[in-house]
Amino acid sequence: MVKIAPSVLSADFGRLAEEVAKVEGVADLLHVDVMDGHFVPNLTVGPPVVEAIRRHSRLPLDVHLMMEGPECYIDAFARAGADYLTVHIETCPHLHRTLEQIREAGVKPGVALNPATPIHTLEHVLDRVDLVLIMSVDPGFGGQTFIPFALGKIEALARRLAGTQARPDLAVDGGLNGHNCRDVVEAGATMLVMGSTVFGSPDPKAAIREIRERIGRG
Repeated sequence: MVKIAPSVLSADFGRLAEEVAKVEGVADLLHVDVMDGHFVPNLTVGPPVVEAIRRHSRLPLDVHLMMEGPECYIDAFARAGADYLTVHIETCPHLHRTLEQIREAGVKPGVALNPATPIHTLEHVLDRVDLVLIMSVDPGFGGQTFIPFALGKIEALARRLAGTQARPDLAVDGGLNGHNCRDVVEAGATMLVMGSTVFGSPDPKAAIREIRERIGRG
């Protein structure tokens, strides 16, 4: 089954507990974007907000560290309640060490690639991660348009994973909606990160159910 991970970046932060409650029981995970204003041109949340979300949700928390020096914050986000910590290959010169650090903190490690980063950079860590995240927009802001060449990357990575014993989730984040979600799943994605499509809807639970119907329809 394809997992749906609503991104709280598109939620109303002034009513975050209520927003999270809108997807409980229907979503598979919650995706939390952490931006540092350096690696990406935006600032978002830190461990206290992740801890607050953890208190109000039983869903696994997929915390996406769009930041420089993520290794300095792994323990803090682990203590805050992250279930997954996903770091960017572009900010981790010692990626293997960082992934091991995440695992040692009791959290599932993930690795993300920006749109222009080739998948061969993952060659030696595919057996070390529980999640690979293909960015289908340049990270930093919600509500962007899906970059079409991301489909080719998803297909290529899905083929690569099929030839190995590694079975991480293949997640896609950026510009996903009811019009392109089926194409992304057919390309090989096993997890969809969706922000405004879910939290921008008058009924987020109905929006998730509609996405499931679209990707399940033959």
